[in-house]
Parts: sequence; C-alpha cells; structure tokens
Amino acid sequence: MTQAPGKLAQAPAVPHIVTELPGPKARAHLEFDRQWTSPSVPRAYPVVPVRGKGCVIEDIDGNLFLDLNAGIAVTSTGHCHPDVVAAIQEQAAKLIHYSADFYLPIYAEMCAELARIAPMKEKCRVFLTNSGTEAVEGSIKLARFATKRQYIVAFLGAFHGRTYGSVSLTASKAKYHAGFGPMLPGIFHAPFGHVADLDWFDKVLFDKLVPPEEVAAIILEPIQGEGGYVVPEDGFIAGLRKICDEYGIVLIADEVQCGGGRTGKMWAIQNWDVEPDIVATAKGIASGMPLGAFIARDSLMTKWGPGAHGTTYGGNPLACAASLETIKLLEGGLMANAKARGDEMLAGLRTLQARFPSVIRDVRGIGLMIGVEFDSHERAAAVEWGSFQRGALVLEAGHTVVRISPPLVITAEEAALGLKLFGEAVAEAAAKA
Repeated sequence: MTQAPGKLAQAPAVPHIVTELPGPKARAHLEFDRQWTSPSVPRAYPVVPVRGKGCVIEDIDGNLFLDLNAGIAVTSTGHCHPDVVAAIQEQAAKLIHYSADFYLPIYAEMCAELARIAPMKEKCRVFLTNSGTEAVEGSIKLARFATKRQYIVAFLGAFHGRTYGSVSLTASKAKYHAGFGPMLPGIFHAPFGHVADLDWFDKVLFDKLVPPEEVAAIILEPIQGEGGYVVPEDGFIAGLRKICDEYGIVLIADEVQCGGGRTGKMWAIQNWDVEPDIVATAKGIASGMPLGAFIARDSLMTKWGPGAHGTTYGGNPLACAASLETIKLLEGGLMANAKARGDEMLAGLRTLQARFPSVIRDVRGIGLMIGVEFDSHERAAAVEWGSFQRGALVLEAGHTVVRISPPLVITAEEAALGLKLFGEAVAEAAAKA
C-alpha cells in the first residue's frame, strides 16, 4: 500500500486488512513495548495505531480499522477533526504552557464555557485538571472541605480512576485494590441502579454505620462505565437527589465517560432531569487532549480559598483550545447524531440478541454509550477478538460486557457496517461451545 508520509492511507473500503493481525511490524513493536513500558498498563488487544481520521484508525502495518471504541470514549469528534486540529495548531503558535497559578486568558474562558453548559441552574465555578481521576479527586476534596464532613458513598460496580482517592471509590474489580491497601478511609459502597436499592441508605448506612449528618457526598456515574455500561432504573438518581437534599449531602456526578455528549445530551444525568452539585468530566470533552474538570455550584466552590487545591498543567492552553472547539461541534450537531446513530445501533443489536438469545443476555445504553452483555467472560472476550480480526475495534467492560462507544461523528453507513462486523463476531463466538 502506498501512502503519503503523515497521512492516513486510502483504501477502497474500511475495514481494509492487508496483513495477519497483528501484522509483522505490530509484532515487532509489541516486543519493543514489553521491554520498556510498565507491565501495570492494561492492554486490550494488539492494535498499534499510528494515524486516525474520523472513525478510522490505521495501524503500523497499514491495516485500516473501523473504530467503535474511540480510544475508550475519548475522541468524541472523531480522530483528528480538522476544526480541533486547527484550534490546537493556532494555540500552539501562540503559547503552549503557562501555569494556572497565573491569569491565563484561555483558562478562564474554558472555565466560563464549562460553567455555561453545566447541568445546574445555579452559577457554577470550574477547576481544570489533566484527567478524569484528578477531577474526581478534586471533587471529593471539595465536598469534604465545604461540608466539614468525612464520609463518602460510592457504588458497587463504579469506576472512578486509579489514583488513591479515586481507586478507593472504585468498586468494579477487586484487582484495582489488590496490593494497595489500606484505601482512603471513610468510603462506603452502596448497591447501584434499582429504586429498591435506595432503602440501603436508611436501613443500612444511616441506621447501622454512620449518621447522615457525617456524610459529605454521594458520588455516582449516571451510567456506569467500566462496571459494564449499566443504566440505572428511572427514579434511582432522583431518589439519590432526594436523600442528598434531606440530609445536606453533596451529589457528585462522575461524567468522565458518560458525559461530553455521548448519550445525546451534554451530560448523562440530564436524561433524568436531575441536577448534581458537582460534575467531574474529562475523556470526550477535549477530543483526546488531556483535559478534565470539576464543575461545582458557586455556593460550594467559594467555600475554599487560595492554596486549597492547585495544578501545574491542568488547563493547558492546547487542551483548552481543543475543548472549546469540541463543545462547538457537540452543540453543532454531534449530540443529535449520537442520539440518532445510537437508536439505530441499539435497534440493530436487539435484533441480533433475538437471533442469539442464549448468548446475548442484554443490550442496553443511551445514545452512543452501548453495552452488550454476554453469557460469560469467555464469550465477551471472543467477540472482542473476533471483531478485531474483522477490522472493528470494540472493548470489553466489566466481566461479561462488550461496549460500543464510537466517535460521535459516526455515519449511518459506518454504524451499519459496525453492526454487520460485530454480528459476524457474535455468530462465530456463538458457534463455539
């Protein structure tokens, strides 16, 4: 295959697989990688991406893949969207870095924009971070500081990050805690998702463990991500809001994976018309540039003062430029596209489930945050691998779920192609004992 340096290879159609997978250059790179990188880094399957455009990824051997995971729900505007690239290039020619310890104009502009789109009616203030886990850390620090309370409630199945505070909240897999104890003290984990689970707060937590007046915050992913793309029952999040209002508890929405337009609304919690007190965001909000934030009600954020929390790189000018352009694109049509394409893909996957009811246990999601639950971990892994071999990139979530979270620029034709390839992988996996 001939290609111009630095440009995505052109092919008659995507996927376009020209070597075995992984190919010879990919295998050589895997060996190089093993010599130098931390073995703690989790790897899904041996794709070695070098270029991308829209929903297409090119690997080191020139194979073209249809990307249905968007780098774990990050490249919301697609790979290398020209408007985002132009914004980064323009900013890079002006100023690459100056710490938020000083009055960086684009930092305040970014904060104002996130405050504008926040899912709260009250005026909000914003702290910019480098990542989602930092946004979560800042959120729980603020909640404890503002309330002068100590306890935090998270949920079973939750994933909030891997730094110490965030991983203490995480309860999707025991391996995230293994060997790192003790975790941050003062954390409780509640059952997630069913309205009946709300009884746990009065009957277990407040009655037997801690008084509600000592609980600083309840933090949840409005749709759980790494735990398996779990959508709560209607009424569950509203019930949490009622508990928080009754006892003066801060409600934190971790929208790192489910926010940024992925569900067809800017924030997933807006699907239930509930206002949080703090929102943590990252991933898709800057199209792949390292930017996170926590957005809080003014009445909370003004509880602390200079030095209570800070950052050197958070709010980097290049990341801010990318995010400002990303928000324009999300509001300019990509959220609507996420809703339309998501409805199509959910319908197609439910038809697939009807063909393989003993293999596919559930199809769930909102917009382009879709989880397909299989009858076993082995089956889910086989479907992930089978999709990769066919040139479609999906990713497991939880133990038995494969997530589909493509860039929000995905077309109807690409969505249909993705369903076809995924269906072939399911059929192959179903034929095996």
